[in-house]
Amino acid sequence: MSATTDPIADFLTRIRNAIQAAHEIVDIPASRLKRDCARILTEEGYIDGFDVEAPTPDHPGELIRVRLKYTSDRRSAIAGLRRASRPGRRRYASASALPKVQGGMGTVIMSTSSGVMTGHQARRAGVGGEVVAEVW
Repeated sequence: MSATTDPIADFLTRIRNAIQAAHEIVDIPASRLKRDCARILTEEGYIDGFDVEAPTPDHPGELIRVRLKYTSDRRSAIAGLRRASRPGRRRYASASALPKVQGGMGTVIMSTSSGVMTGHQARRAGVGGEVVAEVW
């Protein structure tokens, strides 16, 4: 098994694939940034929640177990996920020029000097930073 060069893109792809297959739960290798992204997705109502599972003999690292959220007619709460900043091309935004997703209907996940937060929180705090992902 090879190491992934972009763990956040892997995180988003695993969620996208689980939604496509209509899974209830998806397991993702844990990191602090992925944990913060999962926290934001929970706070914004895109997923039902997540747990951090301890290492096991068959999987040496921690796992994030994400509980996906669906409507009563089995449509996902997440319509789309996109990686904004990539390892080869980082994308930054100043506090005055934070991007809006779907005309403000979506959420931007930002990595700022004050921690990982949504674009709305960054705008309120007056901080800019790296645009990690967009969710709608």
